[in-house]
Amino acid sequence: METKDYFLHESSYVDEGAVVGKECKIWHFCHVQKGAIIGENCSLGQNVNIANNVKIGNGVRVQNNVSIYEGVELEDNVFCGPSCVFTNVTTPRAHFPVHGVYGKTLIKEGASLGANSTVVCGHTVGRSALIAAGAVVTKDVKDYALMAGVPARQIGWVCECGERLTNALKCKCGRNYREENGTLTKIGL
Repeated sequence: METKDYFLHESSYVDEGAVVGKECKIWHFCHVQKGAIIGENCSLGQNVNIANNVKIGNGVRVQNNVSIYEGVELEDNVFCGPSCVFTNVTTPRAHFPVHGVYGKTLIKEGASLGANSTVVCGHTVGRSALIAAGAVVTKDVKDYALMAGVPARQIGWVCECGERLTNALKCKCGRNYREENGTLTKIGL
C-alpha cells in the first residue's frame, strides 16, 4: 500500500497522475483530477474540485465549495474564500464545446478572493490583492489593490498582511508603501 505524506479524507479522490505536496489536507468530498499539481502545505476544504492540469503553489487555502478549472493557476499563499468562482471559457455554449481551449487566469502570490467572488477568465489578480466578498473581477487587478463591487472596481489599497492602507500608505503592522503612476510598491520591511 502506498504511503501518502498528506491527509486525504476517505470521501475524497486524487486521480492517478495528480501530484499533491507534503503536509496538504484534503477534506470531505474533494476531487483532484489527473495532471493537477498541488504544492506543499495546502488545504482544500469540503467539496473542492481541482480540474485537470491546474497548478497550485505552496501554502494555498481553498475554502468549501470551490472549483478550480483548467486554465487557472494559483501562486503561493493564495486564499480562496468559500464558494468563490473561477471561469475558463469566455463564450460558453453547450452546443459549441471548446475542446480544451481555455482562457488563462493567474492569481498571484498572497492574493485573497472573498466568499462568493467571481474571477472571469483571462485576467490576472495581482500580488497581495484583496477581492471583496461577492465582487466580480472582469479585468486585471493591480498588486495590493482592494477591489469591490459588480463589476469589481478598485476602492483602495491593502497591505501584504491584508489590512487596508491609510491615505499615507502606511499599515498598522509597520509596512509602508509608495504609489507611482498608479502602481504600489512596498518600501522597507
